[in-house]
Amino acid sequence: MIYITGDKHRHFELTKHLLKRMNTSKEDVLIVLGDAGINYYLDNRDISLKDQLKNYPITFFCIHGNHEERPENIDSYELKNFHNGLVYFEKDYPNILFAKDAEIYNFLGYQTLVIGGAYSVDKYYRLEHNYPWYKSEQPSLETRNKVKQILSKRNNKIDVILSHTCPYKYIPKEKLLYGYDQELIDNRTEHFLDEIEERTDY
Repeated sequence: MIYITGDKHRHFELTKHLLKRMNTSKEDVLIVLGDAGINYYLDNRDISLKDQLKNYPITFFCIHGNHEERPENIDSYELKNFHNGLVYFEKDYPNILFAKDAEIYNFLGYQTLVIGGAYSVDKYYRLEHNYPWYKSEQPSLETRNKVKQILSKRNNKIDVILSHTCPYKYIPKEKLLYGYDQELIDNRTEHFLDEIEERTDY
């Protein structure tokens, strides 16, 4: 089975109860659509969380969010194949996987493209209060170009696109956080997803 959630921000207690109720196993996959928070502090707090999650009866497949470091920037991560695409993993935590942006995975026969990342509206708050913030939070120009190339080779057809944020046209503006100057928000990723959504048959 495939399950989907998002924005756990290190809080997996309810997930644990759900997995027990659903009688899952490591053969099942829980897709986390960004901000799992597993690589947030980059210290023993992350190790403690991973030590808990490795015992969960599920395989985590995490998309990159904007409140965590990218695994490719962490020395302990390696690459392996998973559902026909490359993922990052650590040998001590084989059920905690991180998707590689611009990779295509086969889930239940659906060709699934991953485009992670987003801008943090709380960037300056985090910097001011000494909370972690990572400059690699948004997909790079190289990644965005690779996505376009991949889709072009497929005649702009794909079954599913997994992302952390949404295309700009779908931003629920009535739910935007008060206190943030929207003119200062970098919506580069959302505008890119707009372009991808418009050109793609998915």
